[in-house]
Amino acid sequence: MTRSAGPGVEEAVAWTQEDRPPDGGQRHSPLPGGKLTLGFTVFYLSVIVLLPIAALLLRACRLSWTELWELATNERALAAYELSLGASLIAALINAAFGSLLAWVLVRYTFPGRRLLDSLIDFPFALPTAVAGLTLANVFSEHGWLGRFLVPMGIQGAFSRLGVVIALTFVGLPFSVRTLQPILEDLDRSVEEAAACLGAGRFRTFVSVIGPTLFPTILTGFGLSFARALGEYGSIKFISGNLPQTEIAPVLMVVRLDQYDYTGAIAVALVLMLFSFALLFALNWTQAWASKFQKP
Repeated sequence: MTRSAGPGVEEAVAWTQEDRPPDGGQRHSPLPGGKLTLGFTVFYLSVIVLLPIAALLLRACRLSWTELWELATNERALAAYELSLGASLIAALINAAFGSLLAWVLVRYTFPGRRLLDSLIDFPFALPTAVAGLTLANVFSEHGWLGRFLVPMGIQGAFSRLGVVIALTFVGLPFSVRTLQPILEDLDRSVEEAAACLGAGRFRTFVSVIGPTLFPTILTGFGLSFARALGEYGSIKFISGNLPQTEIAPVLMVVRLDQYDYTGAIAVALVLMLFSFALLFALNWTQAWASKFQKP
């Protein structure tokens, strides 16, 4: 005996079939202004993103390949690239590890001061980077709150490469936490309970059930943190002390601009833009590869 569907279901199906276009085409959205909003989006992205990139490329095309190569690959520029990429990579890895742990604690546990801690995660967003660099330099200096204990042990937190990593970790932390936090909140805990009922331990549940679900999001947070650190300037200006061994690529660009060396600054900016595009491509490819393991 087959049970018929209720009258509400039959009316909904009939309404859907009647509302379908007769030629089998795509049904138009009931909201007006689709073409207008699409045009505004394209115009906005063109002005904010595409035009500056095009201007940089056109200005770089005025240089010969030999001149551009010499300006972008001299000894000072290579040292700046090495420090920028290395410090940004270390800072992004630290944020991926401890930011994921912090997001897990904020979502899975309830404790006094949880809301205050959660609000402090966004503090690097609101704090000007120059103020952040000045504050970190004072804290980790020889007579600072932490520096007075670290410097005697041989740990120089300010005016060193370690200070650069500290500043980049500070400005990139919110990207790792805020990217992962919504995914953890929407994670179905019944899957973990099912794994526990089947005899899986906590470590096995995390590796086999939770880890594959969170891995693409952790990669996204890592990429955003790395990209944010790669272009940081304000905080590094103060905590690095403008020393040659702590000069990163954005600082080198500003130095060349102050010296009216516009071609040298454009060469460094072009290299950083290529690094950013390579990072974006690698991140999207890794996310596409990781998403295959989430399909049932």
